[in-house]
Amino acid sequence: MKKFDVIVVGAGTAGCMTAKTAAKAGLEVGLIDRKSREEIGEKICGNAIGRHHFDTLGLKHPSGNELQSRIAGVKIYSPDMETVFQIESEELYGFIVNRLLFGQRLLRLAVDAGATLLDSTQMTEPILKDNAVIGVSARDIKTETKTQLQSKVVVDASGFFAVLRKKLPPEIGVDTEVSYEDVEACYREIRQLKGHVTSPDFCEIYLDQDTAPGGYHWIFPEGETKTNVGVGVRMTKIFPKPKNQLYSKVLSKPLFKDSTVITGGAWYVPTRRPLDCMVGNGIVMVGDSACQVSPIHGGGMGPSMMGGMFAGEVIVEALQKGDVTREGLWQYNVRYMQSYGVKQAGLDIFRLFLLQGVSDEEINYGMKYHLITEEDILKTSMGENVRLNITDAARRALKGLGKLSILRRLKNTAKLMREIKALYKNYPNSPNDFEEWKKKTHKLITTANKLLARKK
Repeated sequence: MKKFDVIVVGAGTAGCMTAKTAAKAGLEVGLIDRKSREEIGEKICGNAIGRHHFDTLGLKHPSGNELQSRIAGVKIYSPDMETVFQIESEELYGFIVNRLLFGQRLLRLAVDAGATLLDSTQMTEPILKDNAVIGVSARDIKTETKTQLQSKVVVDASGFFAVLRKKLPPEIGVDTEVSYEDVEACYREIRQLKGHVTSPDFCEIYLDQDTAPGGYHWIFPEGETKTNVGVGVRMTKIFPKPKNQLYSKVLSKPLFKDSTVITGGAWYVPTRRPLDCMVGNGIVMVGDSACQVSPIHGGGMGPSMMGGMFAGEVIVEALQKGDVTREGLWQYNVRYMQSYGVKQAGLDIFRLFLLQGVSDEEINYGMKYHLITEEDILKTSMGENVRLNITDAARRALKGLGKLSILRRLKNTAKLMREIKALYKNYPNSPNDFEEWKKKTHKLITTANKLLARKK
């Protein structure tokens, strides 16, 4: 049986950052992934990431073939296409990356820090003892050899499918399932255009419930003549296939006439606040497995790497203290929740309003009469609260449409965002107060669903 201090299951952005952080501190880290070494990093993704994440994590900005485009901001289109919010600022400056090359860079950083890569290796079961995770059973995909890997801490960085988390017993104290209604089913293609992209410095987001119910569709530049184009839809009981929506409603745009597919594929994104608790005895969740994704735009590379850094740091501290129980690893919850988790929680409420609570007609008029301005959208995306900008003209227009309820829901949204962010800023410092915090949080989310839901 191979023994490590830490085993990280999954060598994506979260897993590599966890492994790098822990190995750099001198821990023996095993990093396992079912892909071959050459394939690690390849993933169906929007490929966009903000510059501030690189600066926060101390990573060099992408360059060379790894860099596809530099992004100055975002353009948001109303459903009727009559209003466009162009939002640009230092806070939104970022990059479109070549996902494979970026993933390979993160993998090299982890291995160079001392992590041992076990590629083409699939985790099959967690190893449990006395209500704690003490390792994993694994299988070499190429040789079919089975092995057991023992460790003091195991990290689930296996992505949306959370292959480790879903096999944990309830006693571990982690939610094993995520509601499908908090998940976006996505399909995207990288397309070679006959001409040039229309907005080479902007990510374009289109709000249109007919094309993307509960979500949006996007066009991101990948250089001057290529685009990353896709559709994300909320996984309600009945939802359209995003690939069908892309082909029937998006690729008909003049931009894509005579364009060709370079690559395409589907994936799933958990667009909600983080898991209420991301640790148990000997176990830590990071990345998509912990729902560390922006609830509004689904971007996960930045927050997942932050989660990996926090996880690695806390694991090092826990092993130094000789305490890898749920309580010994608890500070990972606290650090993540009080930093990025606060922002995610607020955006989770905003998602219920913007993507699920208002109709296309309401969005059209809301954008036209600036109920929320470009500045408000920017501040909200950065984690600040929604401000109300209700003019007399807006009131008259909405009254004439019989749409005054949108103002009430917008006020409720602002209030609930403040309340849930206050809860996350005061995330409990120990497991002792967790159940009370969780009860308050779930009650607030239930209230938000009732108050913000669009009336049929």
